[in-house]
Amino acid sequence: MSDQQREFDVIVYGASGFVGALVARHLAANAPQGARIAIAGRSAERLERLGLDLPIVVADAHDVPALTTMAGRTRVVLTTVGPYAKFGKPLARACAETGTDYVDLTGEVLFARDSIDENHEIARRTGARIVHSCGFDSIPSDIGVHVLHELVRADGAGELTDTTLVVTSMRGGISGGTIDSMRHQIDVMKNDRGLRRIAASPYSLSPDRESEPDLGRQPDMLTLAGSEVDPSLRGHLAPFVMASYNTRVVRRSNALRGWAYGRDFRYREVLSVGTSPAAPVIARVTKAVLSGLVLGFAVPPVRFVLDRLLPAPGTGPDERTRRNGHFTVDIFGVTTTGARYRARVKAQGDPGYAATTVMLSESALALALDRDLLPDSGGGVLTPATAIGDALVTRLRAAGLEVTARKA
Repeated sequence: MSDQQREFDVIVYGASGFVGALVARHLAANAPQGARIAIAGRSAERLERLGLDLPIVVADAHDVPALTTMAGRTRVVLTTVGPYAKFGKPLARACAETGTDYVDLTGEVLFARDSIDENHEIARRTGARIVHSCGFDSIPSDIGVHVLHELVRADGAGELTDTTLVVTSMRGGISGGTIDSMRHQIDVMKNDRGLRRIAASPYSLSPDRESEPDLGRQPDMLTLAGSEVDPSLRGHLAPFVMASYNTRVVRRSNALRGWAYGRDFRYREVLSVGTSPAAPVIARVTKAVLSGLVLGFAVPPVRFVLDRLLPAPGTGPDERTRRNGHFTVDIFGVTTTGARYRARVKAQGDPGYAATTVMLSESALALALDRDLLPDSGGGVLTPATAIGDALVTRLRAAGLEVTARKA
């Protein structure tokens, strides 16, 4: 079916959930005039309670015929229904088969790996762009490195080598959906050593692991002095909770582009914990806490306690917290010519909710409305940088995000 024959530009699937409702309301208020937006989920009654003057589509996450029909009605499906490994596979497959573009918020490496294996070749044939991770995971990382690379290329400064994303500042609530995705992934890996190896590999999302350069260990749980990243960077750096996912998305972008960033491109992500005398201790404690959280979910008595302390699925921070949140990430890169470059992605609003709502919405709108501006990558299971690229950069800037790159 051609784009012209499709009834909608974007269908928001899961619109009655916490994040889905935020996205639906944002698009209802901010989508360009004439954009054809619909909302979808398993319950028409719950969708009607949103009070939005938008068409309603009913489809259960496990009803393959209904999902296929829904996908065939729109240019883009935007889905917030997770954990994606539990609920997302039939929808991603339906979009691949019907030539429908797709965006989601997953930070689940095993789901993304399964989607690549199951959907990439199908989507290449149908022209569907299946784009995972279009929120705080992993747009600041993937688009930030994209604009860094584009400037290095324009300057003729060689290729990127050591590149580090530093979460310079961040404020926001904890996502119940993210916690639930972590629980589910730990559950499926617990008794499967092969899945644990996939999750641990730095190239777990790469199209061809055997073609990747051998760059040695690329650990995610890092504690560093800022000066080890860039001479201008003060303070101490701790592990960033989403590094183990975001880094693999960025490496996939590099591989899909024929290693355009560089064959010696080494990428890592860390969190700034400041310059106080206590900062080195805070960095080590952060590392211990993150390691302990993963272990805790695998130990039943500890998990029992964590399940009662951490946010439940379908919940999130209140409006004031979402409004007052923010994030700034700075990406420091060194090139093969010895030049230093720096990119920044910055947004107002809770990273996992307010800012993510904007990033996910603009990703879907770019796919639906900016087709002539998209990279010439064809279909497949792609990344934000390889599927949307500069079209998304333009939309994010227009939506109020700072997305910049400069020579240091």
